[in-house]
Amino acid sequence: MKTNPIIPIWLMAIICIGMLVMKRKGVWNFIRQILIVSLLFTLNLRIMVFSHEVEKLELNVDVLFVIDDSMSMLAEDFDGDGRRIDAVKETCEYIMDKMEGCRFSVISFGNYAYRLVPYTSDINVVSSAINNLEGQTKYVAQGTSLNLPYQTMLETLENNYDKDGDRMQVVFFFSDGEITSKNEKLASYEDAAEYIGTGAVLGFGTEKGGKMLVHSYAGDLSTPFYMQTRDKSGKMVDAISKIDEDNLQSIADDMGIGYYHIEEATDARDVVTDISDAIDAYASEGAAGTEGYIDIYYWFAIALAALLLYDLIYYKRKVKE
Repeated sequence: MKTNPIIPIWLMAIICIGMLVMKRKGVWNFIRQILIVSLLFTLNLRIMVFSHEVEKLELNVDVLFVIDDSMSMLAEDFDGDGRRIDAVKETCEYIMDKMEGCRFSVISFGNYAYRLVPYTSDINVVSSAINNLEGQTKYVAQGTSLNLPYQTMLETLENNYDKDGDRMQVVFFFSDGEITSKNEKLASYEDAAEYIGTGAVLGFGTEKGGKMLVHSYAGDLSTPFYMQTRDKSGKMVDAISKIDEDNLQSIADDMGIGYYHIEEATDARDVVTDISDAIDAYASEGAAGTEGYIDIYYWFAIALAALLLYDLIYYKRKVKE
């Protein structure tokens, strides 16, 4: 079982509490009020259960995730003190859930660019590869280059491009936009634009920045520590990574897609909503009898409708009396 809230749970909780504050007179009336509010809250959760008999929508769409896995993505400034890399993982999961029926591929970059997963419809493989990303360690990190993933990304898009136009390619580029490689300037991403149908550059981090909790090397079991650097006076201080939205906007403009600053988990909804119209034209009927999740909200909707109908009849009679 899983949930897919229509509006944020915290907001719906406030609405429901407000509805209960206006307590009805009479025990049965108040019980009925509680039941109605509870059903509204449950409906908003949009509970889904696993089934072996799901007719899935197949999308002739290939989605490429390009993920910054450099040390700066360990900075703890997402929606408070959350790690950027964890926010990326959560966003990828959300996108895959909402774009079910697509094929997905993953490229990560730190010191080098790697194509972790070729295009596949096996979400478990894609999810596993993304969840294994943990940023770079102290003695591995050599500085961040935003030019690093470009050639691998371009080759992937070129080789997968459907000249007949029957399939669409979507790119999601995840990064904080920070360049720390010495004397490097951001190169153009324009050549990739002709292979991209739609997509988004997603920026993580804040202008204030965040500290990076790191390990010395891969497999290091000792307690992690905050990365340090020397300030102008030569004193050792905690290193701070800050988002560079100018670089991210430039990459988005070159590829002809939108840029979004992801500041909290719900921001991913706007991203998927904005590109959904573009991919709808590539939908086709899927096979019946496949595994997946189905909505069961209608059972709660029927109960809610029955209670509201009872309410209507009850208060009409009260008015006549």
